[in-house]
Amino acid sequence: TTKDATAIKRQARGVEAVAPVMNSSKQTMYGNQNWQTSIYGITTPYLYVKNYEISLGRPFSKDDELNAAKVAIIGTTVESELFGDINPIGKTIRIGNVPFKVIGTLISKGQMGPMDQDDIVFIPLTTAQRKVFGVDFPNSVNQILVKASSLEDTNIAQKDVEDILRRRHNLGKTQENDFEIRNSAEFQEKMKSTVQTFAILLASIASVSLIVGGIGIMNIMLVSVTERTKEIGIRLAIGARAADIRAQFLIEALVLSLLGGLVGVIVGIIIALLIGVLFKTAIVISIMPILLSFGFSGLVGIGFGYYPAYKASLLNPIDALRYE
Repeated sequence: TTKDATAIKRQARGVEAVAPVMNSSKQTMYGNQNWQTSIYGITTPYLYVKNYEISLGRPFSKDDELNAAKVAIIGTTVESELFGDINPIGKTIRIGNVPFKVIGTLISKGQMGPMDQDDIVFIPLTTAQRKVFGVDFPNSVNQILVKASSLEDTNIAQKDVEDILRRRHNLGKTQENDFEIRNSAEFQEKMKSTVQTFAILLASIASVSLIVGGIGIMNIMLVSVTERTKEIGIRLAIGARAADIRAQFLIEALVLSLLGGLVGVIVGIIIALLIGVLFKTAIVISIMPILLSFGFSGLVGIGFGYYPAYKASLLNPIDALRYE
């Protein structure tokens, strides 16, 4: 309940801010536009705890919270879906059947995994409890967000929060918690582990692709050496060294692989931009991965092109000239 949140703020060590929350998905409407989005009933500290900033308008005031005012702050996704290019400040939207005046918009935070952090509407917690969601019992909330003063204080704060809630919920020593505490540090570790697993998987797939591509380049160059045996013989007969022949075919393999790498980079950029447009996700394309992949394609060309080039440099000029 909100009283639990107040107790945590007053009694727990290492706690900087506490924000009780109610949330659910609701249909929002403006004119003939409608959009299904996440509605969050919040108190003012929530914006600080979750690092949301106001772009236009104002945050909730104490009077808004005390009087359960029908006011709303909307994310950029909701803003674009309902209002397009219209300034939403002062306009009235409907959440379910309840009218709300838009008093602010949020600075975009972008995508976090599958979650669009801008597809969101904030309303005062008291308004959510009394006029939108209703409550099973007085002052109940879905969750309480707690921001620790520092990383070092996180475990202390978590222990105190658990002790406070157990006392307030009258739980005996042998009784299990009737609440769940999640630590974002643990979530980050799980995410890190998941990302590493995906990185290994993608690296494995990429390695197979590079080997297949390299074998393809080697086969093409071997065919090229066979078809150009007479040309190699003429070059050797008029004074070309074995190193010159190797260099010629290595350069050809390098150019071939770099052209393939260039095509891959272009296709990759196009696909990334299409994903950004289709899924409304912020896509950042940096130069270093492009240069790395382009350079690696060149290394594949040199690595797999060396054997055909070496084979060409070993040809005997007389045998090469007589080759049919």
